[in-house]
Amino acid sequence: MASDLAAAPDVLEPATLGPLTLRNRVIKAATFEARTPHALVTDDLIDYHRAPAAGGVGMTTVAYCAVSPGGRTGGEQIWMRPEAVPGLRRLTEAIHAEGAAVSAQIGHAGPVADARSNKAKALAPVRFFNPIAMRFAKKATRADIDDVMAAHANAARLAVDSGFDAVEIHLGHNYLASAFLSPLINRRSDEFGGSLQNRAKLARGVVMAVRRAVEKDGAGRIAVTAKLNMADGIRGGITVEEALTTARWLQDDGGLDALELTAGSSLVNPMYLFRGDAPVKEFAAVFKPPLRWGIRMTGNKFMREYPYHDAYLLRDARLFRAELSMPLILLGGITNRESMDLAMTEGFEFVAMARALLAEPDLINRIAADGTRHSVKSACTHCNRCMPTIYRHTHCVVTGAPG
Repeated sequence: MASDLAAAPDVLEPATLGPLTLRNRVIKAATFEARTPHALVTDDLIDYHRAPAAGGVGMTTVAYCAVSPGGRTGGEQIWMRPEAVPGLRRLTEAIHAEGAAVSAQIGHAGPVADARSNKAKALAPVRFFNPIAMRFAKKATRADIDDVMAAHANAARLAVDSGFDAVEIHLGHNYLASAFLSPLINRRSDEFGGSLQNRAKLARGVVMAVRRAVEKDGAGRIAVTAKLNMADGIRGGITVEEALTTARWLQDDGGLDALELTAGSSLVNPMYLFRGDAPVKEFAAVFKPPLRWGIRMTGNKFMREYPYHDAYLLRDARLFRAELSMPLILLGGITNRESMDLAMTEGFEFVAMARALLAEPDLINRIAADGTRHSVKSACTHCNRCMPTIYRHTHCVVTGAPG
């Protein structure tokens, strides 16, 4: 292990991501902030991202910058339009002043979108009922699909105008592109259904639309990454084998500078990504009856509990590292220097963390001050009671940060 560690890159040293040089290899993963009540940047949102930037991360990720009004999981989320640019510029300037880079997570929520809150029709591969919104998503037509691809390109151009250093395309969690990839959800019989090659057309088309947009308007100054499900954790959903094939295609297409590996379904099995305690009671309390009662009675089926351990997505991620040459970002259970170093020895170029930085925005500075002694432990208890706070004001209920 000592020789492997000596040969691996230092996670806290500068690293290149496409055209960028980040001050280290640690990325704050996208986590919806619930700090944009009018779908625009607020001082509260800026402070939320300024904290981990000042706390030492190489890059923070703003979530969620939907590509259209109907692509949001809720009506308070930012959607990329000219009106949003001045606030986004204030945000990127504040992060740059702390020495960090900043990425915009762009995407379309598809069947996860809350049509009632958005006051806009949701899209899905087929007509699909969202129990949170109590609305049906419509089956996307070819014109809808073309519009979604164009909207991603437009969002990327606006990200360039806003001073972002990178965009992360959301291809996971059964959002629209992921829903098309899923054989369980995508029951279409046209050119976007059936074979994996057909089901992957939206994801691949979106990535290349974004790449063309940033090459034209970003003059190569902005990195393009994507978040891709390795598995949905659902019988009949996306499997590791199919995800590996999709990842190879994305690599061969040449549209990405790095790929972040994720898992789970926001629709059916969210805890497959989060691991640890399932906060059913707290989650139910967010909603009004009768949905509250339904979650209390059946929530353990929706929020299945998986035991937590450090680097819990590494087993599947190793398969992608063995097959792919492109830079990969390891997510899931990265909370300390030991798990970061493990990722480096396993050949991953970057690590991403969310809950640990929610609990302690200055965690990276603490780890850096500790050196390689591995004595710094995260305050995150993996209770996941932060999850329901994304509907009101995202924060850690244990430490109170970033409050």
